Amino acid sequence: MTEIVGLVAISHSPFAQLLPPTGPTAPGARFLADAERVAAAVSELAPDAVIVIGPDHFHANFYDLMPPFVLGVEQATGFGDFGSRSGPLPVAEKLAWSIQERVTAAGFDLALSYALTVDHGIVQSYEMICGTADIPVVPLVVNTTAPPLPTMPRCIQLGRALGNAIRSADFAGRVLLIASGGLSHWLPSADPRDPDLDGERRAGVIHGGRDPHAFDAAREPRIRALGGDPHTQVNIEWDTWFLDRLRHADLASIAALAEDELERVAGRGGNEIRNWLIGAATAATPFVWTSYEPVPEWITGMGIGTTFPVDQPNSA
Repeated sequence: MTEIVGLVAISHSPFAQLLPPTGPTAPGARFLADAERVAAAVSELAPDAVIVIGPDHFHANFYDLMPPFVLGVEQATGFGDFGSRSGPLPVAEKLAWSIQERVTAAGFDLALSYALTVDHGIVQSYEMICGTADIPVVPLVVNTTAPPLPTMPRCIQLGRALGNAIRSADFAGRVLLIASGGLSHWLPSADPRDPDLDGERRAGVIHGGRDPHAFDAAREPRIRALGGDPHTQVNIEWDTWFLDRLRHADLASIAALAEDELERVAGRGGNEIRNWLIGAATAATPFVWTSYEPVPEWITGMGIGTTFPVDQPNSA
């Protein structure tokens, strides 16, 4: 039997690397300090494998074929966008295949990849929480970028199936869950049906997989230009409500949000909370510790939630 030792749900942002805090009170400093405390707690938990649930930002999946869920089963390679790690990641293959078999038996036909490219949506959170330990990972990529998105109730159903699959997996070890993404942030549309999407960008999100590095070179300056503005929109009230619901294990209230309502209150980037829902349903236990810092300069409300205690500064 496999033991789930806990869940870390954590925001990511390319600007955590591009615009790091310049001092202990600078934007993002509190978030990064709390992430370090979570990493220390994870080290004490000593997981044998990590399952990272996160998005792709048009570095591996494009609209020539956009799967809702992709499970990496053999090789995973960091794309290296925005200063995140590039090159191969260690993959827990036996655990990945065991999950694939059991989740399929539960009625989920996950796409699978023997050679999965993962970007900062997976890699940044993995590195923040696991450091340089190179703990074997199982990456689960969820389409949270543009329609058609998996519904939030479907994400909860997948999480429950994933939890059952992990606990009965043919893997004698301790497994940590990491859910990466969110919270509120407003991003430009990447929907090919959007009439405001110009021809070049539309072609890119459909055909960019033919040369993803060239597509990224053209796209990354537009993303970089979004950072650094202290007046960027972040919805503190909604982010706080969301974290509170997870402290109460109230997934139903979150799942009841209509898709257009979610984007209204949390932006298109808020769709990444699907990863948190999958993680929370997998762990099947409420958050016992949370952290939150709105960082408009990083265009995101930066949150963390864990299902295990985390030491606070100067605590015994």
